[in-house]
Amino acid sequence: MTICLAAGGTGGHLFPAEALARELQQRGIAVELISDKRVVDFAAGFPAKAIHIITSGTVTGQGLAGKIKGVFALVRGVLECRALLRRIAPDVVVGFGGYPTVPPVLAASLRGIPTILHEQNAVMGRANRFLAGRVKAVATGFAIGADKGFVHVGNPVRANVLAAAAIAMPALSNDAPIRLLVFGGSQGARVMAEVVPPAIGLLSLEQRKRLHITQQARDDDLERVRAAYSKLGIAHACAPFFRDLPERMAASHLVIARSGASTIAELSVIGRPSILVPLPGSLDQDQAANARVLANAGGADVMLQTAFTPRALSEKLGAILDNTETLLETARNAQAIAIANAASRLADLVLKVASHG
Repeated sequence: MTICLAAGGTGGHLFPAEALARELQQRGIAVELISDKRVVDFAAGFPAKAIHIITSGTVTGQGLAGKIKGVFALVRGVLECRALLRRIAPDVVVGFGGYPTVPPVLAASLRGIPTILHEQNAVMGRANRFLAGRVKAVATGFAIGADKGFVHVGNPVRANVLAAAAIAMPALSNDAPIRLLVFGGSQGARVMAEVVPPAIGLLSLEQRKRLHITQQARDDDLERVRAAYSKLGIAHACAPFFRDLPERMAASHLVIARSGASTIAELSVIGRPSILVPLPGSLDQDQAANARVLANAGGADVMLQTAFTPRALSEKLGAILDNTETLLETARNAQAIAIANAASRLADLVLKVASHG
């Protein structure tokens, strides 16, 4: 049996695809990946027999010329995928969202190959909405669309996240530091660099002395962030990227982050409290919807970016530092909604669709 996975070339789409790929490989099933050229930044070590890069384009959020260009790219991508799928002859094609998913899933449906979609976010993205009527099943990371027959499997997380989930939250005591982890992803680290250090500076001296901060900062913000914490006398570790982010999440008492679907899944599986700042301006407001799910469960606080100011963040952090026991309850609430075996549940669905054609 061969399963083709189709995913947009960003971590948010590729990480759950990677988790499914490893689960399928453990069951002795061959996996091949179809994506766009961005995949080279994320696909090192992706467990696939082969990785195929295809033409793709989007027809949303652009002017007329961009839409026309996107349509031609889409048609070219479908033709490429028809030939590719004829050669691979997969039993099932699984799409993980993003516009590079459209050509392979559309080509598979035209060739009569069974198809599945996995929607990571709490609202369905445009590519998946376009494809949903053509597939055998839609699996979801959040409990959405039950009335449409969607299957809630959760968001698959990678092995290093599951390993980090076994790490106990650091003890809270008067003499131990409160460990704060701050990251924002490629589109969010700038606002974290602009808001978090001055917010820390507004805390009292006693509150600041308790903190140890680990922060992701872009290259052009890195020295400024380091200098701010050094001036405040705060122990810190700052870098543009952390390859061991799940382990650092597990070593933290509190996380400040964006609210992409993978981040929400990792926070809940590992079980850490968070302050979430949804990415503004997206067409579907998916991060805001994701954040609400965790907040409604009592596992996070949400601050919209318009309200994410140094003063407001300082007040929130100050209240937490004055009553750190709330961190334990928030962590338990986050973990209560986790689906740690989401990759296995999704693999079961894939094999069910394969067996029924």
